[in-house]
Amino acid sequence: MADEQNLDPQTQDQAADAASGEELVTRVQVLEEQLAAAQDQSLRVAADLQNVRRRAEQDVEKAHKFALEKFAGDLLPIVDSLERGLELSDANDESIRPMREGIELTLKMFHDTLKRYQLEAIEPHGQPFNAEHHQAMAMQESADVEPNSVLKVFQKGYQLNGRLLRPAMVVVSKAPSPVQPSIDEQA
Repeated sequence: MADEQNLDPQTQDQAADAASGEELVTRVQVLEEQLAAAQDQSLRVAADLQNVRRRAEQDVEKAHKFALEKFAGDLLPIVDSLERGLELSDANDESIRPMREGIELTLKMFHDTLKRYQLEAIEPHGQPFNAEHHQAMAMQESADVEPNSVLKVFQKGYQLNGRLLRPAMVVVSKAPSPVQPSIDEQA
């Protein structure tokens, strides 16, 4: 303390300024760290907000795209019944020709409407079996087609906007089993 009193006032002011400068430098460093942390937090919040907005837009897009999924699924048995009715009726029978023409027109309107709403039929007859789009109901030996090909379609499958709504129910070919020589029991 005596040393401070012995210092001239100019030296005392310089010492006070130096101490004050160190405090300011320390305070500036603390404030810069706080600012950097606040900027980082602000960027994270902005990124989170952008992710939430993008997810919400995707959810809305999916809702629009697949809103008809349940309704379309409920209409498919009607299409199946109309197709089955045409298959089972005789095209050469004059007495039912007007009814058949009516069913054909109704079925065409149904198919056009389904197509307009991106509901597409899966008709795999003759194509290789695809477990993602087909459901194998049975296997049948066949030498006429490659093994693992669709031989018969029990029920068409459908996709809505590229998403499987109902798999096609099919019969799949398999290679014929080798002919085993018969054993002559009388020998």
